[in-house]
Amino acid sequence: MKLLVTGGAGFIGSHLVRSVLWDRLPGLEGARVTVLDKLTYAGNLANLGPVAESDRLDFIPGDVCDAALVDTVMRGVDAVVHAAAESHVDRSIVAAGEFAVTNVIGTQVLLDAALRHGTARFLHVSTDEVYGSIPAGAWTERSSVRPNSPYAATKASSDLLALAYHRTHGLPVVVTRCSNNYGPFQHPEKLIPRFVTNLLSGRTVPLYGDGSQVRDWVHVDDHCRGLALALADGEPGEVYHIAGTVELTNRELTDRLLELCGAGQDRVVHVADRKGHDFRYALDDDRIRRELGYRPRVGFDAGLAATVAWYRDHEPWWRPLTID
Repeated sequence: MKLLVTGGAGFIGSHLVRSVLWDRLPGLEGARVTVLDKLTYAGNLANLGPVAESDRLDFIPGDVCDAALVDTVMRGVDAVVHAAAESHVDRSIVAAGEFAVTNVIGTQVLLDAALRHGTARFLHVSTDEVYGSIPAGAWTERSSVRPNSPYAATKASSDLLALAYHRTHGLPVVVTRCSNNYGPFQHPEKLIPRFVTNLLSGRTVPLYGDGSQVRDWVHVDDHCRGLALALADGEPGEVYHIAGTVELTNRELTDRLLELCGAGQDRVVHVADRKGHDFRYALDDDRIRRELGYRPRVGFDAGLAATVAWYRDHEPWWRPLTID
């Protein structure tokens, strides 16, 4: 199989690529991988360092919005995992333009190319944030999208566009929506790596509001196994949720990180809440469990401890990326 992974030098994309080339994902053993990545601030060739010498990996620097390049790259591809996206909510609040272009137009360019070349499978990687906020219970795949941030709105738009290509053209598209990811190689703009790298540097951590916002957490390794299952056996035109193993408030998560980093409560600084901050996300993942056999394997306590240990041991990777 020839697999195209967009955003393959980013956090989730690179984990997927490493897992494929290490033959750790069901149905993708022996696959050749082409990575298409623009190498923005969140894309990092070092993320592919552990597999850089593989003769099954081809890296192509470029933008998913470049129609001519995408058309060339798509030739001969059997399956696409579209993970390229502008993904940080805070950045989208300040400047939404890049999010609209990359997340929506970039997806349309890829879908058009896949349609022209008869690509057999197209997996569109999305997020629980498209649903907005839910005070209790959990969303199913039939729940309406009601995004609150510009980031989430562009992801919801790209989801609907991808599904429309299936309904209109018969393109074999599958959409996945996942909970908050964590694990190694995640850019320090995101909550867990930002707090960990700040604490390891002797700095404070900025906690939005009172920290009562609730999130479900899935390790990136579990997420990528869910992606592989959906790519192999997901029903075209359908959505699958990939959920995690624990639901925590941001305050509870912060307390766990303080303990793992040997830091005290004096390192927490409460800052003004984010505009339009969603209070709670929760996904019902019964469908992917029932139909595709997905089960998260990484317990949160063990996964979080291993993640903190990874950042402690890989300061040369994150130090140049640290933000204020």
